[in-house]
Amino acid sequence: MRKQQLRCSKNYQPDCDHHMNRMPFLPHHDGSSFFDFLTQYHPELRPGVHDLAMPRATLPLDLGRPGAIPVPHGTTVLALKYRDGAIIAGDRRATEGFQIADRRIEKVFRIDEYSAMAIAGAAGPCIEMAKLFQTELEHYEKLEGVQLSCEGKANKLGQMVKANLPMVFQGLVVMPLYVGYDVKRKEGRIFKYDITGGRYEESDHHSIGSGGKDARNTMREHYRSGLDEEAALRVGLLALYNAADEDVGTGGPDLVRGIYPTAKVVSDAGITDVPESRVRALYEAMIAERRRS
Repeated sequence: MRKQQLRCSKNYQPDCDHHMNRMPFLPHHDGSSFFDFLTQYHPELRPGVHDLAMPRATLPLDLGRPGAIPVPHGTTVLALKYRDGAIIAGDRRATEGFQIADRRIEKVFRIDEYSAMAIAGAAGPCIEMAKLFQTELEHYEKLEGVQLSCEGKANKLGQMVKANLPMVFQGLVVMPLYVGYDVKRKEGRIFKYDITGGRYEESDHHSIGSGGKDARNTMREHYRSGLDEEAALRVGLLALYNAADEDVGTGGPDLVRGIYPTAKVVSDAGITDVPESRVRALYEAMIAERRRS
């Protein structure tokens, strides 16, 4: 009788609904973060050194020193703003020391409708972090019914980079470059990170990786505020081309194999992949111009 009275009461709610963000199969877990859930209940599934086919105790302290385990590393990625958003791009080469590990690696990832991320550093953990970041934002949106703000996404990625800090001391550095379109401010935004998860916003452009300094120098020389999409894309591709000229770890356009850098446009229309044919045409025009001069 008492239970029936409670069910008829306007203020009655079942115990499982006391917190809207609690998962029905984990009633004691609060919050909308998949990363926090993974950390609390299955820390062994987080990206880390355990993924290598080697007991943790036998891993060298520095995977970058001579004789250590060869780990493919992504090299140069960049981002720059243009009039209606931002462009994010990267070369296709991964290196193991002084050798080429992969010529066609993907370093630029679509995260959600208005976000993209490029990676530099240890390729395996970088790619895992990108996939986990995708899941994190999908999980939040499903539980909350809304997307995180551009600022919130950047902060969340910073937390994930900070969680990777123990792996940094074993040579597995993850350096992301995050680009998002802020629907409230109606502009593209660029965020860089340090190894401790510190988040810093760039006003115009930025590049990271082994050829990052050379790419930044090119963008500093050719970038102008208010560029249209075509001009901004040309500056970004030129920066990767010059970085490949100066840095052995950066892969430029390979006309023989048909391998070209990849780029994505982030705007109020969402994420748009730049077709390879368009990239190829821009590079062919760029090379022809250099030959004439």
